[in-house]
Amino acid sequence: MKIAFVGKGGSGKTTLSSLFIRHLAAEGAPVVAVDADINQHLGAALGLDEAEAAALPAMGEHLRLIKDHLRGSNPRIASADTMIKTTPPGEGSRLLRVQEDNPVYDACARPVELDGGTVRLMVTGPFTDADLGVACYHSKTGAVELCLNHLVDGPHEYVVVDMTAGSDSFASGMFTRFDMTFLVAEPTRKGVSVYRQYKEYARDFGVALRVVGNKVQGPDDLDFLRAEVGDDLLVTVGHSDWVRAMEKGRPPRFAALEESDRLALRTLREAADATYERRDWERYTRQMVHFHLRNAQSWGNERTGADLAAQVDPGFVLGESVTAGA
Repeated sequence: MKIAFVGKGGSGKTTLSSLFIRHLAAEGAPVVAVDADINQHLGAALGLDEAEAAALPAMGEHLRLIKDHLRGSNPRIASADTMIKTTPPGEGSRLLRVQEDNPVYDACARPVELDGGTVRLMVTGPFTDADLGVACYHSKTGAVELCLNHLVDGPHEYVVVDMTAGSDSFASGMFTRFDMTFLVAEPTRKGVSVYRQYKEYARDFGVALRVVGNKVQGPDDLDFLRAEVGDDLLVTVGHSDWVRAMEKGRPPRFAALEESDRLALRTLREAADATYERRDWERYTRQMVHFHLRNAQSWGNERTGADLAAQVDPGFVLGESVTAGA
C-alpha cells in the first residue's frame, strides 16, 4: 500500500508518519519510508542522530542511476536523458518491488533499525544554498515521483511518504500515486485550510483522503474538526509523553506508546488496508499518462528535445502481475 502523510507546516505530519512507520515495523510489515519534505526530519523522527541523518544518500543525487535502472529495455525511451519525473513505465521497463534488492535501493535506501523491526529509509535530500535561485524543490522530489511510477506493491506491503508541506504536491501528479492520503490537521482555521485545498484539487482524481486530527485537547477541538471536515475525520490524537520524549531524543521503547495512540495507529492501518480491494490499476496508469503528457507539453519536450508523448505505451497497464523488464 502506498500511503502519503500531508498537512500544513507544523501540523505534526512527520511525527505521525514516523509513528505509523514504527507501528508497521513493530507488527512485522515490510516498509519503505520516504522523506519527500523540503525539511528533512523523518530520519530524526525515526531515531537517527544528526550525523546519521545528514549521511543519508539523497535520491536526487542518484537520479541518473535511477533512470538507467528503470528504463530497462523499454524501446520507447531512447535514453535516460529523455526521462522526466512523470515518465511512465512500459514494456521492457524495470519495476521496483518493496521486498527486493535492486541498484536503486542499494544507492538510495538505508536500513533503519527500530525496536520491533527494520525499515528502508529513502530521502530526497535537503534544499541547499546552492539550489536557491536556480532550482525549485519539485526538481528534488522528481526522483520520488519517478520511483513511485515504477513501483508495484502488494497487500500488507507499505510505502509511506512524508510529503512536502501544504498543497505543493499538486504541482505534479504525485498526489495521485497513493492508495491512501492521510491529511494531518490541527483544530484551527489554518489547520483545516490545507484540507479544503486538498479536497478541492483531488476531487476529480479519486484520491482517498482521510483526516487525522492532531493536538486535539478536548471536546471543543473535536467538535470543531467534525464541523469543518465532516466524515473525512478518521481519528484524533492529543498530547503524548512518548512523543515528547522522542522529540528530546530519548524515546522509550515503542511498546510504551500510550494505548490511545496505539489504537489510532491501528485505525490508520485498517483504513489504508481497506483501500486494497478498491485498487484500479487502469485508472492509476491512466492518471500517470495524463500528467506525463501535461508535463511533456508544458516543459518536458522543450527541455529534452524529444517528443515525450511517444514514451507512452498504449497497451501497458501497471499492476501486480506485470513482470519487470530485463
